[in-house]
Amino acid sequence: MTTTSDTTVGTPRSDEFALEATDVAQPPTAAQRVGDRMWRPMFGLGLTGFVVGMVLAFVRAGVVSDGDPADADLIATLGHLVPGFVFLGFFGVFTGVSFAIARILGVFREGGGELQEDMGVPVQTLRMPLTGRAFMMLMMLGAMTSLFAVVAHFIVAFAIPSLDPEDLTRSAQWGTALGGVRRIAAATYLLGISLGLATIIFVIRFQTVRVRELAGTTHT
Repeated sequence: MTTTSDTTVGTPRSDEFALEATDVAQPPTAAQRVGDRMWRPMFGLGLTGFVVGMVLAFVRAGVVSDGDPADADLIATLGHLVPGFVFLGFFGVFTGVSFAIARILGVFREGGGELQEDMGVPVQTLRMPLTGRAFMMLMMLGAMTSLFAVVAHFIVAFAIPSLDPEDLTRSAQWGTALGGVRRIAAATYLLGISLGLATIIFVIRFQTVRVRELAGTTHT
């Protein structure tokens, strides 16, 4: 049985925390379970993207140093593959951090509920605050923007060999535009991660208050 409650066992609670009262501890949410499974693969993807991007950057530097005009297409192609793979690395790292934050919130949710259940009191579970909802929205927006930039870099890179030499300037224009998209994606991710960390702080504050209340109830 689940009810909505703004009060706790023992002492009245302020309206700062919106709660759910249940008889047993609630499991992590679907998003938190996904975060628990996916944060490691995302960090692995990030590392792979950085390594491949670095190797291609060295290859491009060597081709540029040769100074052969016939390599203009290859240089332009690598000019899109390098940022494409590097930002795939950033996508992996930013998404991995976001999933790790979701995993931490899931641990707090489950652990705090189990503690209350073991003490034989109604389990008070914090409802998702606005910062948590905004964190999830910004994470998804940042992921979609990042993937758009990466895919667009790859599409342009594979289209370059079919372009006329005078059309290579169009490739450079795409590179400049996609650089702006990458920066917007990074800013969105960082803002979302900041709100995720703020959510962790909010959850810790709630659990600190709750532990003090339970301690007071035990002594009385």
